[in-house]
Amino acid sequence: MAWNKIKIQLENGTYTDAQAPEIVSASRSTDIPAFYTDWFFHRLKVGYSAWTNPFNGKLSYISYQNTRFIAFWSKNPKPLLAHLDELKERNINCYIQFTLNDYEEEGLEKGVPPLNERIVTFRNLAERLGKEHVIWRFDPLILTDKIGIDDLLRKIEYIGDNLNGYTEKLVFSFADIAAYRKVISNLEKNKVNYAEWNELQMEEFAKQLSALNRKWDFQLATCGEKIDINKYGIAHNRCIDDDLMIRLAYKDSILMKFLNVEIKTKENNLFGDTGIPQNAIILDSSHYAIKTKNNKDKGQRQFCGCMVSKDIGEYNTCPHLCEYCYANASKDMAIANFQKHQNNIFGETITGK
Repeated sequence: MAWNKIKIQLENGTYTDAQAPEIVSASRSTDIPAFYTDWFFHRLKVGYSAWTNPFNGKLSYISYQNTRFIAFWSKNPKPLLAHLDELKERNINCYIQFTLNDYEEEGLEKGVPPLNERIVTFRNLAERLGKEHVIWRFDPLILTDKIGIDDLLRKIEYIGDNLNGYTEKLVFSFADIAAYRKVISNLEKNKVNYAEWNELQMEEFAKQLSALNRKWDFQLATCGEKIDINKYGIAHNRCIDDDLMIRLAYKDSILMKFLNVEIKTKENNLFGDTGIPQNAIILDSSHYAIKTKNNKDKGQRQFCGCMVSKDIGEYNTCPHLCEYCYANASKDMAIANFQKHQNNIFGETITGK
């Protein structure tokens, strides 16, 4: 699935080619809602932003002309509350991947607001958008000399009790530290004595989380994990999830066409059997959806189930400064880039260029 290329006029009056994605991810690379919300909504109004490829440093342009859905990622999406009506006015739907961890005692996330303040933000967003639009992530699950499985479950239980009725889903991942050199470097620099998960520990955690979930009945899913723990009612997640987009925005015919979806009407026969296919996505009491094509993003990790989207963020720009961060090479670089942004908060790129 390739994005359409269109010609756009830049603010300096020149013309250039731009990608025009229907699905935008904002963002895996940095926390746009927490730190760059004003920038993003200004660029949405202007109609485009610029993006620097992290692999080759090449600048390219992204037009929002065709955008129909945005997946936000954040540890503090409170600034979004002031802008939700703007999305509605532009006929853009959204959901929020809200990473709501509790590493307060251990100081692993010193840059995020207090836990209870973040819980209030989560509930406010769910009340505004609907609970299906706000997904709880406890991500990553980190084992250290100060954090064991029981500690993680205690933290999750406290948050889960406070989010019961405010979300449908809990997504988690086991910190795979060895796979990310930047994470190893950041943890060692910050003197965090981490431990890798083994499969027995993953199984034990899954078993206990599943038991906890009996009182909440959240959908449980892992992000990008090889281990199969479906027997505990835990699925493999799709963070950029076309099934969820279909449920939330099935009345958007343009988006449904892009997602290769057919909307069907339920029909009862003499025996009351609706004959709904097993792979159908139930929309309401009268309708269901069928995908006619697999939208999976083949460019993602092997065990990632995400569909294709265009991420508009940039690495080394997140001032949360979490001790285990994979998106910042260093705290100093992230702070320097954020300062560049503050010198030109409405520039074409996040860093003000």
